[in-house]
Amino acid sequence: MKAWTIEQSGRIENLKWSDVQDPIAEKGQLVVKVISTALNPVDYKIMESGNSNWTYPHISGVDLAGEVIEVGEGVTQFRVGDRVACHTDLNKNGGFAEKAAVDAVASTKIPDAVSFDQTASILCAGMTAYQAVIQKLNYIQKETILIHAGAGGVGGFAIQLAKELGLKVFTTASSHNHDWVKSLGADVAFDYKTEDVTKRILKETNNEGVDLIFNTVGPDEATEDLKRLTFSGQLAYIAGGPDMGTVKPFTLAPSVHEVALGAAHSSGIHRAKENLAFMAKDLMDRVAEGKLDAMVNKVLSRDELPDGLNEVKGNHVKGKIIVRMQSE
Repeated sequence: MKAWTIEQSGRIENLKWSDVQDPIAEKGQLVVKVISTALNPVDYKIMESGNSNWTYPHISGVDLAGEVIEVGEGVTQFRVGDRVACHTDLNKNGGFAEKAAVDAVASTKIPDAVSFDQTASILCAGMTAYQAVIQKLNYIQKETILIHAGAGGVGGFAIQLAKELGLKVFTTASSHNHDWVKSLGADVAFDYKTEDVTKRILKETNNEGVDLIFNTVGPDEATEDLKRLTFSGQLAYIAGGPDMGTVKPFTLAPSVHEVALGAAHSSGIHRAKENLAFMAKDLMDRVAEGKLDAMVNKVLSRDELPDGLNEVKGNHVKGKIIVRMQSE
């Protein structure tokens, strides 16, 4: 088969469309013909930084949607021909290929009403948002949430999920993306480049702060988020946690949640991997029911994959970029 491979850690420009050995389905695995893959920041970031668990040449790509072509020993819930989705293990070869071996326990069937492109789109980004908004943050008796970077994949899915829960949604986005994030359900959008987000949040909430925050930016912004929380508020983060030393004990009483989607694989815990499949299934059901926009912004051919990754790296993407891995 062929795949986009990288030799050692390196830049996107070092990707090569290469001949590689076909994967085989080991015990508990499926081999999937990859139809669609989504492009995520984690794909190029770990490609550039490297992973000590990789052997080279390595195939990146954490998201895939396709058809089962081989079933490994011990797998009973899937058959050849099933349409399946999987958020893959970062420590192993991924979905930037014509075929991929994936863990069956982390995989789930795709509903008939959902396309391969829609499926790939909701995996890494949608599941990250789902884990934060649905599984981590306690929304009972909560009214408001601040979601950073609402125009991106994770932020866009988080906005939709938060709105479904009945929360008033504040988000940060460049001014040219304000109409987009509001179309997803955001009530108020701040331009983080020109506005003081902390002052705006406090003004919008009568100096109380918001109940919930989902930070997708980094530790410095997460530390600043502590000033934006109301008493007993909750903060979930994916790119580095806040400096809790800035909060005096028994004053703000915040709860802080780390969201680490891919770590479910490396945890070695069966239920953690099952939860990946559960989240993907729940999100796909929402797409099938018309409750969730899969936010497929652009669909590229497999030859355009490096260009798409560079676009993601440049932070110029609304929603998600999908790559079709099979030739027409």
